[in-house]
Amino acid sequence: MSSQTTLFTTTRRALGISLLAGAALLTTAHAATPGELLAGYTAQAGSPSAPARGQAFFTTKHGKEWSCSTCHGAVPTQTGKHASTGKSIAALAPAFHAERFTDTAKTEKWFRRNCNDVVGRECTPAEKADVLAWLLSLKP
Repeated sequence: MSSQTTLFTTTRRALGISLLAGAALLTTAHAATPGELLAGYTAQAGSPSAPARGQAFFTTKHGKEWSCSTCHGAVPTQTGKHASTGKSIAALAPAFHAERFTDTAKTEKWFRRNCNDVVGRECTPAEKADVLAWLLSLKP
């Protein structure tokens, strides 16, 4: 096999791998539904989400002053209230607020901010998947 053929084959493989990786990221980057967003986080985590872990994560303090439930309520199906500003927060569970988790950029922005407040770091894809799976399990 010539070096030119080997280079072509290697380049084709690298391009294929890049396209597959990009497709996995796009699942999260352009999610139109909470379910698609959950699928993206689950794929990034490399393991299935667990609603029970999500509920535990949501309601537990992680070494910081607040838990997620401090502002959103232990069962986030009703309006919450920001702990320091007192600002009203619409229900977090998608079944109770249809716009939740439909804008990926907004979702990532709030996960980044809130995880920093609650955990002191960004949440992992597995933590996001678990919390979102639990939120999706909450029905009217």
